[in-house]
Amino acid sequence: MTQTFARLDVPPAYKVVYEAIETEIMAGRLNPGDQLPTETTLAEQFGVNRSTVREGIRLLEQSGLVRREAGRRLHVSLPHYTELAPRVSRAMVMQRVTFRELWEVCMVLEPQAAVDACEKMTPEKLAPLERNRDAMEEALNAGNSITALDVQFHALVAEATENKALLLAREPISLLFYPAVHVLFEKDETGAIAGRRLVEAHTRIVDALRARDVETVQTWMTKHIVDFKRGYDVCGLDIDAPVDRMPADPDLSD
Repeated sequence: MTQTFARLDVPPAYKVVYEAIETEIMAGRLNPGDQLPTETTLAEQFGVNRSTVREGIRLLEQSGLVRREAGRRLHVSLPHYTELAPRVSRAMVMQRVTFRELWEVCMVLEPQAAVDACEKMTPEKLAPLERNRDAMEEALNAGNSITALDVQFHALVAEATENKALLLAREPISLLFYPAVHVLFEKDETGAIAGRRLVEAHTRIVDALRARDVETVQTWMTKHIVDFKRGYDVCGLDIDAPVDRMPADPDLSD
């Protein structure tokens, strides 16, 4: 009797290189700022050619785990949460995540972020929020887009929490949710009203943060997120339609 075996699923060599270096980084044996050996040295150590190493390094750079500094030398880096989020956002688009699903998550994360930010608020954290609010008022009066400023406002609130897990959790949602509500401000019949309501909410939130008033900041952030869904309903948009693209306008991802 002849024994048959299943075909081995052997990963490409460049992925083995990527995973080996990633493992060392995640285990803490390579730390942010540490310099990696040259591509030639890595090729010798792994027993592969330089093109294989180069492809593995490319994956590490895309993941934000490695960067090239002066002299093209490779260093271990700590990826910022904004570098990690687009990959998750793209996965959400491919999974046909709907605006309702994004909104439901925002209803949980954004009020909690506001509460945590309020408890840790300082004059240094408040200042950029006040500048953002003022810039939004000016943009609205000038008839300019306020979407990028809205994205920035909520990011500033989240950053004030100093909670890395929250930042990592909300950023992929933010990349899709806030640009998706951009359409509310473009509607002739609702745009001006939606913009004014948004500025009022941001003003109340900033005032509550300044006063360290946790209850008020939670109330107004909740009202603010509820208002996005209300705007979708008023505009006759389908809240259960998939969010079908990443923002194309670079201003929406500032």
